[in-house]
Amino acid sequence: QVQLVESGGGLVQAGDSLSVSCAASGRTYAMGWFRQAPGMEREFVATFLWGSSNTYYADSVNGRFTVSGENAKNTVYLQMNSLKPEDTAVYYCAAPLGPGQAYGYWGQGTQVTVSS
Repeated sequence: QVQLVESGGGLVQAGDSLSVSCAASGRTYAMGWFRQAPGMEREFVATFLWGSSNTYYADSVNGRFTVSGENAKNTVYLQMNSLKPEDTAVYYCAAPLGPGQAYGYWGQGTQVTVSS
């Protein structure tokens, strides 16, 4: 079993930067970042693969967000730059049970609010 805890959310102005983190209680194959804005479906943001350090980003954040991992701490970070009001959402991290499997572990989320 893996427990995930997000932290680092807050209120920022448009154009600002913010970093959120996800600490895992154990090893995972990968870590995904998702977000859910009010009245909208949860959407994919980014993925980090521990073995290769490969990263993948949604088109909406590509070029602005960067995901990275610190293996010694089992922690993944999401650096968010040039934030826009439409980035406002609860940000969740998630981990799959294994390669190619669905995300089975989810954190409780951290709120990111970007004002105009």
